[in-house]
Amino acid sequence: MSDQHANNPLHGITLKIILESLVEHYGWKELSQRIEIRCFYKDPTVSSSLKFLRKTPWARKKVEELYLDMIKTKT
Repeated sequence: MSDQHANNPLHGITLKIILESLVEHYGWKELSQRIEIRCFYKDPTVSSSLKFLRKTPWARKKVEELYLDMIKTKT
């Protein structure tokens, strides 16, 4: 692993894996309460959420931050 990626806990983890892990851990309802994004509470699906998150940097950042918090509390 290069030095550039050594301190990046998200390196090698796809957005799809992050989202599926969050949904498995929290469920759509709690996820939509933690991050108020319409695609999480109105007919939520992984594919529609991924489309939105890939186009919306601020939302992706919130999802990644929640994922990092989740894995910190699991360990």
